[in-house]
Amino acid sequence: MKFGIIKERKNPPDRRVVFTPEELVRLQSEHSEAKVKVETSDIRIFSDEQYSDLGIEVTSDLNDCDVLFGVKEVPIDALLPNKKYFFFSHTIKKQSYNRKLLQAILEKNIELYDHETIVDATNKRLIGFGRYAGIVGAYNGFRAFGIKYDLFNVAKAETLKNREDLIARLKRQTLPNIKIVLTGHGKVGMGAKEILDGIKIKQVAIEDFLSKQYSEPVYTQIDVLDYNKRIDGQVLDKSDFYKNPQDYISNFGRFTKVADFFIAGHFHGNGAPDILTREMLQAADNKIQVVADISCDVDGPIACTIKASTIAEPFFGYLPIDHKEVPFTHPASIMVMSVDNLPCELPKDASEGFGEMFMKHVIPAFFNGDKDGILERAKMTENGKLTPRFAYLQGYVDEK
Repeated sequence: MKFGIIKERKNPPDRRVVFTPEELVRLQSEHSEAKVKVETSDIRIFSDEQYSDLGIEVTSDLNDCDVLFGVKEVPIDALLPNKKYFFFSHTIKKQSYNRKLLQAILEKNIELYDHETIVDATNKRLIGFGRYAGIVGAYNGFRAFGIKYDLFNVAKAETLKNREDLIARLKRQTLPNIKIVLTGHGKVGMGAKEILDGIKIKQVAIEDFLSKQYSEPVYTQIDVLDYNKRIDGQVLDKSDFYKNPQDYISNFGRFTKVADFFIAGHFHGNGAPDILTREMLQAADNKIQVVADISCDVDGPIACTIKASTIAEPFFGYLPIDHKEVPFTHPASIMVMSVDNLPCELPKDASEGFGEMFMKHVIPAFFNGDKDGILERAKMTENGKLTPRFAYLQGYVDEK
């Protein structure tokens, strides 16, 4: 079995990689029948020399590889036919901008395994950069807060080395006694929590957060039943919410009345109610003035996320009364951070974590007969056709 690490070709450039040099050495040592090659790249966070110095072959030709690993979408003209590919294709939600990519994958008889489709038997995702999105997103949120109130201006995350460096920069700053609300307990939410805990912000219970005053900054972390409630007033469990989201409305308004800063690290399922609505933001008693929307669903459950921002220009102002973008210096605006590729700002840490997950959950499947069904569940295309699990994409593929 010969594995290849492809060069990232999508713009803007992405410096992340699926495997660090050390992980590739580990892969070959744990699986003696495996061979690895790395496509030469001048943008990757790890240089060609860092791979070659550890005995990894660096080349411009991956034609003899069986399986090719990348991070972002591969341009159509760079796809090698009759190969197995792993990358984020951004097609599983029928994204129109990548329809031609999936069509080309089928035409070239490529077996596609999207990183998002790598799940366990309970459909829990095993691979992703969510933790690092949470870490960088929370850092960027504090950076926004400092700029908005002219308190401090810490360096951009992309100029720093690692998670510890981000925490060290924030710990030097002095924060007022603000209240921060964090949604989500998945990889994104827990990544954001690493920053909050790392800079020693006190976590408090929800009821205390809503009712008490503090002389120091505090935060509370909330889950779906904390910010949604059944329309009929019944109090049931989370499984009811996931089965019947249409029976719920947002209860997040109670947090907007007391929180100064909102970090959105939740997963928002289809049919679930909007979380932070225009009406909440327009209300006279709304206190939230900074929103770090790590989830970044444009025109989705967070009303002020009217666009994805960029690493170059991460912040914009949102004017609730007009529901439009304004300069973040506008006195009546809410400052929004909605960068949609946050892990790119911490490429070394993100790559190290990604490779560890791949070594744990995916690579063994190539050598144990896929006994846990990891590859079978993740496979989107085979023999020029969609696999049964992804047959729902056929109409999407057929559209011109």
